[in-house]
Amino acid sequence: MKALIINCSPVRTGATAEIVRIVSEQLSGGMETETLCIDDYDFAFCKGCRSCHQTAQCVQDDDIPRILDAFERADIIVFVSPSYWADIPGQFKAFIDRCTPWCNTHEPHRKLSGGKKGYAIALRTGPNLPECERVISSIEHFCGHLEIACCGHLGLTCVEYQQDVAKHEAEILALCRKMMKR
Repeated sequence: MKALIINCSPVRTGATAEIVRIVSEQLSGGMETETLCIDDYDFAFCKGCRSCHQTAQCVQDDDIPRILDAFERADIIVFVSPSYWADIPGQFKAFIDRCTPWCNTHEPHRKLSGGKKGYAIALRTGPNLPECERVISSIEHFCGHLEIACCGHLGLTCVEYQQDVAKHEAEILALCRKMMKR
C-alpha cells in the first residue's frame, strides 16, 4: 500500500505542513508514503478552451501530469488544506481546474486506476467548523470526479500556527488509524 499526502497550501512550513508531517510519519509505519506540496509544482490556470473535452489532453505543457502520476502510484490520497476565505487556497483550486482531462464530467477523459481511497483534513484559524466543512466538500467533490472513494475527513478549528496543531494531534492520529485499517 502507498499513501500520498498533499499539502494543498502554498506555505511549505506552516500548520498545514505540520499536519502533513504527522500523517506521513504515522502512515509510514504500515505503508510507503510520499508527500508533495502543491506550491512546489509549476502549472498555469485553466484557459477554459475545453480542448480536453474532445481530446482528454490539456493544451498546456507543465507539471500537472507529474502530480497526477503521484496520484496514480497511490492507493490512499490524503488532502490537507487550510481555509482561505472559507474555501480551498487558490493554488489548489487552479490545480483542480487543470485536472479536467482526468475527470468523469465528459467523454473522453483520462482515468486513474480504480480502488483509490481519499481523505480530507481541513484547518482554519477561527472557531467555526462550517468553514472546514466547505473545504472538505470541495475536496470530496473533486475526488468524486476522479472516482476516488471518499473514506473519511477531519475538520480542525483554531489552527493558525504550527504549534496550534499539537492540541489536535489525538484527532489526527485517530484518522490515521482509520486509514491504516483500510
